[in-house]
Amino acid sequence: MNPDTPPARRHREALSGVFYAGMAFFIWGVSPVYWKAMQRVPALEIVTHRVVWSFVFLMGLILVQRRWAEFKEILKTPRTLLVLALTTLLVSCNWLLYIWAVNAGHMLQASLGYYINPLVNVLLGMVFLRERLRRPQALAVLLACAAVVFRTVAHGELPWIALTLALTFGVYGLIRKVAPVGSLVGLTVETLILTIPGLAYLVLLDSRAEGVLFSDSRSMDALLVGTGVFTAVPLLCFNLGARRIHLSTLGLMQYIAPSGMFLLAVIVYGEPFTAVQGWTFLMIWTALGIYSVDSLRAYRRAGQPH
Repeated sequence: MNPDTPPARRHREALSGVFYAGMAFFIWGVSPVYWKAMQRVPALEIVTHRVVWSFVFLMGLILVQRRWAEFKEILKTPRTLLVLALTTLLVSCNWLLYIWAVNAGHMLQASLGYYINPLVNVLLGMVFLRERLRRPQALAVLLACAAVVFRTVAHGELPWIALTLALTFGVYGLIRKVAPVGSLVGLTVETLILTIPGLAYLVLLDSRAEGVLFSDSRSMDALLVGTGVFTAVPLLCFNLGARRIHLSTLGLMQYIAPSGMFLLAVIVYGEPFTAVQGWTFLMIWTALGIYSVDSLRAYRRAGQPH
């Protein structure tokens, strides 16, 4: 936000930013309800529809926002296309595993993965971007690792769903951070890359009379087609919010999404919540508390005049 902007306008912009970002995280937090409504549809078929209809919706936005030239320029740049092909693989794996986990009764693990994600981002920044960890950050990461080890030893099974979701989304964010492409145009290209094989897969399902679209019910058809809007709208809200509020505020608000998943899993869908899971989440929440307080302090110190 421009520092020369009048205070009253800055205040309005900040409020609207909190609203947009809050809407994005709220939608992501309650998204399991949407995916659960299509529980009888295979996860791969849901993801395929999500990709295809997201591309249709996003292309409409590209045209409305007059970013066609930017979109075409990326298609003419092999290096950028190669980078986006890699991010496409990561985000498609993330979407597929997340929808499968929600519909297979592993929503708690999915929420754990998105709680861990900020700490994974810190770790990736240290390894690949050579960012130095402050002591509270290091403590938070170590506590999160201890939580994962504790759960693995107690249950005799690695929480692979949570770790895979956190790592795929973390690496996706890392690559997109250094890729010279905006979020809207980049996501449009990513969905384009997946749309070509996606359409072929849907045609194959239809030829075998195995596809759900137009063969189940009108409500199911609406849900499948609506996956495009359901994917793009929170992303747009997130982008609108991110431009209007401080990064520290955005960082704290991101916990709305996994908290929504957590509450839905325990209260609405009755996933078993054991003492081991309770201690695991408590350790993760403590780590996130340390990380968040440190991030706020670092942001305030950076904003002070020297």
